[in-house]
Amino acid sequence: MNKIRVSVAGGSGYAGGELLRLLLFHPNVEIKQVTSERFYGKLLHKAHPNLRKVTNIKFSGLAELEECDLLFLCLPHGKSMGNIENYKKIAPKIIDLSGDFRLSNPLDYDKWYGHPHSNPAMLKEFVYGIPELHREEMKKANYISSAGCNATTVILGLYPLFKEGLVMEDRTCIEVKVGSSEGGNAASESSHHPERAGAVRSYKPTQHRHVAEMLQEMSFGKKLDIHFSATSIDMVRGILATSHVFLKENLDEKEIWKVYRNAYKDEPFIRIVKESSGNYRFPEPKLLIGTNYVDIGFEKDPFSNRLVVISSIDNLMKGAAGQALQAFNLMYGFPETLGLEFPGLHPI
Repeated sequence: MNKIRVSVAGGSGYAGGELLRLLLFHPNVEIKQVTSERFYGKLLHKAHPNLRKVTNIKFSGLAELEECDLLFLCLPHGKSMGNIENYKKIAPKIIDLSGDFRLSNPLDYDKWYGHPHSNPAMLKEFVYGIPELHREEMKKANYISSAGCNATTVILGLYPLFKEGLVMEDRTCIEVKVGSSEGGNAASESSHHPERAGAVRSYKPTQHRHVAEMLQEMSFGKKLDIHFSATSIDMVRGILATSHVFLKENLDEKEIWKVYRNAYKDEPFIRIVKESSGNYRFPEPKLLIGTNYVDIGFEKDPFSNRLVVISSIDNLMKGAAGQALQAFNLMYGFPETLGLEFPGLHPI
């Protein structure tokens, strides 16, 4: 078959680098162009040293993009929405990894992003990019907006419970611990090594923009309150979400297990992790580095109706590049796991 000609706009960041690593070894992909203003004219390995001797592709300028079959947008938040009409002329299919088209209600951009959406008419044309929730829509889509990494971790951890109406809608408390790569590769005072190393820093106790995605995907027509906080820890890659929800009925752990098994038994990238002994009784981000898996575990509080759900991903894979490639496979009718089979490393 003819390979799909893809280009990557904004390919010098961490998410772009991971996406290129995956695309270079996808059997049905031909990379046409990769853009970066900072690394213009230089080989990809100048930004991504792990790609040394893997490819001789050089970075182009964003203005030099030519027609292709599909365009991946890995641009900073706010950069896609204003130019989307031009990108549509370059490629009939687009996957955007920023937050510019994740929310269906344009008013949510004022509330959660602090600015109005510059092209609200396009919001309805994008499919929200969690394949486990919107697989059939993706198969017919021309435009997909990849979900936020924190949102992906939390939504997939809690979705079956809210879908079945098993938990109280007004009592959801979530705390995520995230690695430094979630902040991108632009240097800042907070990323300076003496400031970042050894840190356990609460950087967004309230008003995190990814909450908007959680509300959008898990409300099911009901008023949903989510209390969310994010903490940076001394880790490069990975997210661990600890979600406290309260059951409407006193279900035991076997019944809860059945809910998750019924929801995810056919999902290739979701694993239920709940062991009775050992170091890895619950999800652990360390085991997910480089993989597209979502690990989900839980424990019922024996003294109350509280259920603690623990979910974990690699933020650069299932939270960005891996999930984007999973969506790409669905758009073109390829096996969903193609190019994403890596199981991770242990020990690491």
